[in-house]
Amino acid sequence: MLKLGLTGSIGMGKSTVAAMFADLGIPVFDADAAVHRLQGPGGRLVAAIGAAFPATIGPDGVDRAALGRAVLGDPDALRRLEAIVHPAVGEERALFLRDHADAPLVVFDVPLLFETGGDRNVDQVAVVSAAPDIQRARVLARPGMTPDKLDAILARQLPDAEKRRRADHVIATDVPLDETRAQVMALIACLSGGKGG
Repeated sequence: MLKLGLTGSIGMGKSTVAAMFADLGIPVFDADAAVHRLQGPGGRLVAAIGAAFPATIGPDGVDRAALGRAVLGDPDALRRLEAIVHPAVGEERALFLRDHADAPLVVFDVPLLFETGGDRNVDQVAVVSAAPDIQRARVLARPGMTPDKLDAILARQLPDAEKRRRADHVIATDVPLDETRAQVMALIACLSGGKGG
């Protein structure tokens, strides 16, 4: 099995690319989706997060906006949250690997792959990237997003240029979707052929 880490900064189109891998039959572990399940109604992290950040729990589990406000710009609070979330996501990852043990290629969709050292747990890394002006326009079009909020998020993320430098593969999303899909198909063919890039 070859484990491909898929990452990219906010607004780069990583979710779109992950969906392309899934549509082409490649098992994809979505770290954000795992976190949503763990923090959602009845999620097994709700109590622990509520104990650490009491004002962040609502009827639907963790209020992600309130939690974001509680940790944004507070490195100690962020570390406390990560100490709760990361081990549980690691367990979910292990279950995913067990369930797809026969797959020749699996993708780990992890937004902060480099930032959390997750690149050590994969064989190769693909970074999804777009021009900075396109990235910014995409993110600022999201409901509730502001330039200040975007800048705070980007400050936590490794710069795109550094991600591209450290990547084994770069997938461009500031091109027509068909071109991005063709890049994904070519990468799958390359990795499945055992050439490794």
